[in-house]
Amino acid sequence: MDKTIRRGSLEMVAAMLISGTIGWLVMLSGQPVLDVVFWRCVFGTATLLLVCALMGLLRPGLLSGASLLLAILSGVAIVANWVLLFASYSRASIAIGTAVYNVQPFILVALAALFLGERITARKLGWLAVSFVGMLAIVSAHGSQEEGGGHYLQGIGLALGAALLYALAALIIKRLSGVPPHLIALIQVATGMLLLAPLANLSTLPQGSGSWGTLLTLGIVHTGLMYVLLYGAIQKLPTALTGALSFIYPIAAILVDWFAFGHRLELLQWLGVAAILIAAAGMQLGWGFGARAVAVR
Repeated sequence: MDKTIRRGSLEMVAAMLISGTIGWLVMLSGQPVLDVVFWRCVFGTATLLLVCALMGLLRPGLLSGASLLLAILSGVAIVANWVLLFASYSRASIAIGTAVYNVQPFILVALAALFLGERITARKLGWLAVSFVGMLAIVSAHGSQEEGGGHYLQGIGLALGAALLYALAALIIKRLSGVPPHLIALIQVATGMLLLAPLANLSTLPQGSGSWGTLLTLGIVHTGLMYVLLYGAIQKLPTALTGALSFIYPIAAILVDWFAFGHRLELLQWLGVAAILIAAAGMQLGWGFGARAVAVR
């Protein structure tokens, strides 16, 4: 294996494993969701500011006014996406929230077709159908949830909302192809810090080293370091390999939820999760159904 590919693969695996433990730290912090996201943005901003300074990305002229505005808009979407996704964990579990969140590629395809005029192939529609069946399986399992069907469905709705916001952010970022990704990430978390400052409960700060430790880890490791590893991997790896390794994230999150909190999925939920992940993998990696894909509008 080429050394560049090997290094990129290791970086991608590390980034996805780090991402898979985010839900665990969110729950472990014991803080309200808005506070968790705010402090993640604060410590993430400090980390990425240092990274960008070391990479020479803070010099003037790298961003036009229009690019800065688009980066800020993507930051609003990303931060709102974190709020909804983190809120889904306590209602539908980390495993279910993460699985439902992985319908984002299909939402992105729909938005690209709607706003960018991109064509949707029959193959993509087929994988969308598989994902939809998986969603139905997960939703239909709500009746036996200990936390109550209403909270469970609310958690699924929040995860879907998070997926929509992530897809919107990705659509905006498509227009920032000439901007260094680390600088985009810095603008996003800085936007989140300023946006959430009036909403965070700053009058009652987190208590104890445990809470501060989890928040620092979320900001420094799960935001700053994770972005550095992720973007480093993306620059080194073929798109197909990047897409394949990205599925380490939901698998890791499901396993962490199982071992850390004892949340074991029922058979119907497992089938739904599997359908969504297989469909997302099939679409991103170009798997077919044995027939020639036909473009439809």
